[in-house]
Amino acid sequence: MFNPSQADVRRFFCSVYAKAHTGQALEAIETIASLWINEHPEYHAELADEAAALASMAQPEDGKSNPFLHLSMHLSITEQCSIDQPRGIRQAVELLTHKRDSLHDAHHEVMECLGQMLWESQRAGRPPDGNAYIANVQRRATQD
Repeated sequence: MFNPSQADVRRFFCSVYAKAHTGQALEAIETIASLWINEHPEYHAELADEAAALASMAQPEDGKSNPFLHLSMHLSITEQCSIDQPRGIRQAVELLTHKRDSLHDAHHEVMECLGQMLWESQRAGRPPDGNAYIANVQRRATQD
């Protein structure tokens, strides 16, 4: 199983941004990452400077969104949907996408559910509860 470090993740996204910006060929996962990067122009300046991105790892976020975590969550949700793992996530995200009329907006809501699941897992010292995660996404998709 691949377990990238924080620096690896930052290098990956900065590299994808640079390759896409210069028109270089992208691998499949890089293409997906590039699509999400394009959805977030507010992150482009940070992605354009790998040295600064690596240097800022030790600094607190000061209430700012972490573009590397945010983009990683987009990739995670995309991968979860592509393999329907946990089972039911694909349909739940599709329903939420339809409700919001936006895959991007749906992903942002799913991120909240994913973050909650991970936080609860860490707090309780137990494995993540995929069923609760799916139920949370489904609830968002069906509530008015």
